Amino acid sequence: MDFAYFGVMIPIIAISIPIVAIWAKHQQKMAEIQADKTAENTAERAAQYASQVQSLSDRVAVLERIVTDRGYDIATQIEALRDTRETENQDSGIPLNINTKERA
Repeated sequence: MDFAYFGVMIPIIAISIPIVAIWAKHQQKMAEIQADKTAENTAERAAQYASQVQSLSDRVAVLERIVTDRGYDIATQIEALRDTRETENQDSGIPLNINTKERA
């Protein structure tokens, strides 16, 4: 090997070592940030699931109360719910595409 080759390679290696160290430190920081984001997402999902579980628990409690209440007429209440749904789904009777020429 030629001494000129070593004369060129030594400065290149000397400059490369800090660059590699900086790159490795950057990669470590990026991995920590990614881990923090993952932890935040996990905590957020856990909170959402807890909220949904609480909502479902409340609904089940209401249904249990309805089913276990002896004085409650379930059939009448179901029919009343059906009646309100039919009312909500019915059209108000006012057409949306009113032509002004037909009125004149």
